Amino acid sequence: MTDIALPDRATLDDLIRRALAEDVGGGDVTTAATIRPEMRGRGVLLAKAPMVVAGLDVARAVFAQVAGADDVVFTALVADGDRVVAGDVLARVEGPAASLLTAERTALNLLQRLSGIATATRAYVDAAAGRITVLDTRKTTPMLRALEKYAVRAGGGTNHRFGLFDLILIKDNHVRLAGGIGPAIAKARAASPGLRVEVEAQTVAEAAEAADAGADIILLDNLSTTEIRQAVAIVAGRAKTEVSGGVTLERIPELAATGADFVSVGALTHSVHAVDISLDIEPVAEP
Repeated sequence: MTDIALPDRATLDDLIRRALAEDVGGGDVTTAATIRPEMRGRGVLLAKAPMVVAGLDVARAVFAQVAGADDVVFTALVADGDRVVAGDVLARVEGPAASLLTAERTALNLLQRLSGIATATRAYVDAAAGRITVLDTRKTTPMLRALEKYAVRAGGGTNHRFGLFDLILIKDNHVRLAGGIGPAIAKARAASPGLRVEVEAQTVAEAAEAADAGADIILLDNLSTTEIRQAVAIVAGRAKTEVSGGVTLERIPELAATGADFVSVGALTHSVHAVDISLDIEPVAEP
């Protein structure tokens, strides 16, 4: 599985630039009308609910881009991956008050969503109790994949393939168009001998066929718990097995007991709820 960290600084700065352009447009007219340019402000990022934190450095980069790195001080009081409770202060930020106000929504949108992903991931990982590895998927927000997969890692989950380029995943449509599981695997091995090959199986018989054909990983898609157990027994360690489809938090303990190696959860990124974080800003007293 791919090890994804925060994107490099140039990529992150570009992402933030585009997010700010969407929000600020031609200018923050409310702040320009009400806040003196020379005023400085000090704010606290406050958790309003229990959560696992992710994205503090992203929020820091948003404030730095608006205010200028030399004119803003961002002090994180917790680290990404930490559990916090309602009322905990996550970070303090100080800089030009107008800049803090302009950056506020973009910084919060990213921090809240990433922390929501980390929080959901930790719940699945806790339910798995070390008996099955929790994976993410490619069901991410366009252009935010690197950040969202980072948040999964902050929550204790494991990244699956990042995109279409770093793992061969032969799904049902590939199988039909390639002429079967065996031919599809053979073609994949010939075309990209350095990549692992994963094959989707929608029945126990297809799982056996994929194992016989030499798949590295077999994706057990929408199988019942009983069928998953049967497939794992038939594969018998010849390939890793991954459970997918119909996965809920409540099912994780029973899926963890099937003997499968992985469970992939699209809901970690495609259906996550942003957590509640506030930014309260006060003026800094002038000397």
